[in-house]
Parts: sequence; structure tokens; C-alpha cells
Amino acid sequence: MTSPPPLSKLERVPLREAWNQEASDFTPWLAEDNNLQALAEALGLSELQLVASEHLVGVFKLNILCTDGDQQVVIERQLEQTDHKHLG
Repeated sequence: MTSPPPLSKLERVPLREAWNQEASDFTPWLAEDNNLQALAEALGLSELQLVASEHLVGVFKLNILCTDGDQQVVIERQLEQTDHKHLG
């Protein structure tokens, strides 16, 4: 009989300890394929494919642009409280 894999304990940490800067730390982490797939699963999407990070749209930047099949998906990453300015 094989033993089950070891379990780990989840621990809450301040978000800024994990990702000090949103653009240079959090966005690249979120844009990694395995993290996009976990997000897609949590949102009930089939699959998120990265198109671009920090994608210019006029004078604004989309933090992450993805596709889910034929649909475009815009991800506005925000570690703290957001407001109307963040969506342009």
C-alpha cells in the first residue's frame, strides 16, 4: 500500500509580501499558463490563452489580454480596492 502525498498547511500572508509591485510582480505571475488555467477554471471558462500583458489600447493599458476560444478576455489585476479609474 502506498502512502498518500504529504499535505501542506495554507497560511494567510499579506498580498504585498507575495507581490510587492502589481505590474512587475503580480502581472507576470498571473500571466503564467498554469495560473491562467486556474483562473479559467475558477471562472467557469474553458481555457485562457495569453495574448499580451500591459497591452496598449489608446492611452490605456490592459493588464492582461487573453482569449477563451473566439472570445477576448480582459484581466484588470488589482491587489487592493479598485475604483472606476482602473477600467478606463
